[in-house]
Amino acid sequence: MREIFAIFGDPVSHSKSPLMHNLAFRGLAYDGCYGRYRLIDGERLREKFFELQLKGINITVPHKEHAYRACDTLDPFATRVGAVNTIVERDGKLHGYNTDAPGFLRAISEYADAKNILLLGAGGTTKSTSAILSDEGYDITIINRGRERLKSFRDDGFKVSSFDDFTADSYDLVINMTSAGLQDESLPAPKEILDRVISSSKACIDVIYGKETAFLRLAKSHNKPTKDGSDMLLYQGIIAFQHFTNYRYSFEEIESYMKRAF
Repeated sequence: MREIFAIFGDPVSHSKSPLMHNLAFRGLAYDGCYGRYRLIDGERLREKFFELQLKGINITVPHKEHAYRACDTLDPFATRVGAVNTIVERDGKLHGYNTDAPGFLRAISEYADAKNILLLGAGGTTKSTSAILSDEGYDITIINRGRERLKSFRDDGFKVSSFDDFTADSYDLVINMTSAGLQDESLPAPKEILDRVISSSKACIDVIYGKETAFLRLAKSHNKPTKDGSDMLLYQGIIAFQHFTNYRYSFEEIESYMKRAF
């Protein structure tokens, strides 16, 4: 019986995940199909999952914390960071995972000499990524427009700041973890802050993929190397596919098909 998977998010029409996963299903001869669903109300995530008779989903902005609350069981890392981007149904129970963080870690491995990282934004992606980067020995600073979302990061021992009280330091990597620039030309932080931190950085990364955001254009105007979120998307998708298919395939087997989406 064919298993149905999907990505939940708002917006979701831009997502490359259906193409990636369907290429892998077809290439590996797995009887699965992957679509997309625009979920406006994150509180209805669990209800909609069962209503659509899905086997598994990926979750993108702004529902990763809703996804966390919708699960019956969570893997240890998802429990720790409070954010889920992959859910698999087994025996009527929803099992939650976070594949964003290991996918991101793999995506920045080319910057071997990076030590200090500035993360822009304090949402679900930042929660998981900051934790795994900290585990790997990176020095992390997080800035966000408002102070309220920063409290949990401060409690976890991270250096945090709102835009209003931010004092720029020198950072190897400046990374946009927000959706700013996804559907418009907005920047993830005030330009005067970005100009300061980008000018002394080694490279700038945006988790948004498939377009040159205003943030990446600004980085290029400072003659800095840039990277979009394509590698992160690919790597987290491969790990999610392993969860979807009960670890039947190796990372390299899945990658050989998924990377064709790019």
